[in-house]
Amino acid sequence: MPAHADPVKNVVIVHGALADGSGWRKVHDLLEDKGYNVTIVQPPMASLEDDVSATHRILDLQDGPSVLVAHSYGGMVVTQAGSRENVAGLVYVAAFQPDEGENLLDLAGRTPPATTGIKATGDGFLYLDPQVFAADFAADVPAADARFMASSQVLPSKAAFETKIKNPAWKSKRSWALVPTDDRAIHPELMRSMAERAGSTTVEIKGSHAVFMAQPDAVAGLIEDAATSLSK
Repeated sequence: MPAHADPVKNVVIVHGALADGSGWRKVHDLLEDKGYNVTIVQPPMASLEDDVSATHRILDLQDGPSVLVAHSYGGMVVTQAGSRENVAGLVYVAAFQPDEGENLLDLAGRTPPATTGIKATGDGFLYLDPQVFAADFAADVPAADARFMASSQVLPSKAAFETKIKNPAWKSKRSWALVPTDDRAIHPELMRSMAERAGSTTVEIKGSHAVFMAQPDAVAGLIEDAATSLSK
């Protein structure tokens, strides 16, 4: 597949469930220092359709091609949203990479549960038990930061996790994947199998699900590698 004709200097990041986009500040700053224009999508997480629309809204504001980056549930979003012409490629960071007709709950059920701490509110939204949040989501993040993350969770709707994907973008776009080997929110074996299926260039590092916070240099480095490769 040919690389994108124009240099890729835009990075659009879609955060996952349970943690908002502010955790990407260090990655943002590292990439901005390298001359990239970085934008963080803050999806509403009431439905996959709304989250895809939020991503398209940000993509439409970019001047030139973008690398579309996802974490966790954000992988569902970018797989659906990434077919836009101005998306040069996809980077999955500890993220789901669904195929046609798959939803998040189906994928998560293919391996032993990485965490048993997911609970539901009475109106159908999901959260991670604060008692296990640090261990299962952010084991290598400073304890005070992990406690704050547990107290400031972004709750996704169960309906978003049940929505099936159509026309996966990775079938027509080049993709990269970062697999944290100590992830307890998405099973590493599941991430490996999804990345292999998608033909993604894959990097594994020792880290938790919150690898974007704990190891921003590695995450920013992979995004830069993708942008550089797509610009050739």
